[in-house]
Amino acid sequence: MIDMDRLQKQSGIIGTSDGIRQVLEMIAQVAPVDISVLITGESGVGKEVVAKAIHKSSKRNNEPIIIVNCGAIPEGIIESELFGHKKGSFTGAGEDRKGYFEEAHKGTIFLDEIGETPLETQVKLLRVLDTGEFMRVGEAKTRYTDVRVIAATNKNLAELVKKGDFRQDLYYRLKTVTVDVPALRNRVEDIGPLVERFALEFTRSNDILYRGFMPEGIRVLKQYEWPGNVRELKHFVERILVLKRGERITSEMVQDELMDVLPMDPVHNLALPVLVNQSTDKAEIDLILRQLFMLKQDTEMIQKMMISGQVSSPELNNPFPVVEQNEHGIPLPEKSMEITEDGQRMIRDDAIGDISIKNLEEEAITRSLRYFNNNRRKTAKSLGMSERTLYRKIEEFGLEPKIKRKK
Repeated sequence: MIDMDRLQKQSGIIGTSDGIRQVLEMIAQVAPVDISVLITGESGVGKEVVAKAIHKSSKRNNEPIIIVNCGAIPEGIIESELFGHKKGSFTGAGEDRKGYFEEAHKGTIFLDEIGETPLETQVKLLRVLDTGEFMRVGEAKTRYTDVRVIAATNKNLAELVKKGDFRQDLYYRLKTVTVDVPALRNRVEDIGPLVERFALEFTRSNDILYRGFMPEGIRVLKQYEWPGNVRELKHFVERILVLKRGERITSEMVQDELMDVLPMDPVHNLALPVLVNQSTDKAEIDLILRQLFMLKQDTEMIQKMMISGQVSSPELNNPFPVVEQNEHGIPLPEKSMEITEDGQRMIRDDAIGDISIKNLEEEAITRSLRYFNNNRRKTAKSLGMSERTLYRKIEEFGLEPKIKRKK
């Protein structure tokens, strides 16, 4: 029986989660047996790493493993790439050429994204799996190869079979043994060790000072869905280490960079990490700003309706008594926009229609800085932004000379 700890070290598979332990156990069971294996899992989970681990622990480990991405080879030349071709068999075939199956003789061939192969090619794959026989393109001679086949897919092959896009006989031939690699979101306990491995490898190879990730930063990473799985996490770690060169990575830095790389509106992105342990001050500021934005939108809509004549009698639609009119001649209710704090209005009636989100943001930053006695760390935390973003906003709004520390 293969030693599990030794297998994990040799394979480079990182993690202690139940999902990873099950993968390692499957590798230990199937690697010594000369049988085809199908590896399933989402894109980026590390299917190629599993294939290499099976090869390294097999009787063929002294022979090469040939890696083929079936989805990256154009349909017109995939058979030539897999099985080789004879000189002159098609335009550009200037000489005889071995295919991947010949190159992998006595070793292992890893067919990644097997679900992308054309149906015509699938017939020949089935034959070489069953008998080891194949023919080069443009040649009538039958050749033989002794090769172990490991295939992988991020698609549901059973569904492809139902649709007629994948041969049923090849599907059953491949799925003799299946290794399912779990998505990263289903093994979040492995994120910490993965981050450390990626960070150490990247900083050592690029001569970058590495001070580590704060525990809070790792916790934020665990809250993200990681649709790109381990591959996405690796690229994220490399990105943030370059941008925050020489710094210890905090939770604020992680959140800030995650916001930058998300392609969708973060408000509607279910993958975005959300911190639920907000302070009372931050929760109040968030609520006030949200209500101000909504109130401004509602006011603009009502003004447009009144100007266009869609609302003929404001009294019938407004429970507040009308006491004055603005410059457009539109009646305003007595308590229309009176939002007060310490007896001061946060937004004046005559500012509606002219005030912008930028104005509100500047006021929120200015008053928060005053409230926290110009402590930028506390201010950034209360406003839900990184310190880097706060510094940029202070410079943008020219707030530095306006805010002074109290003596």
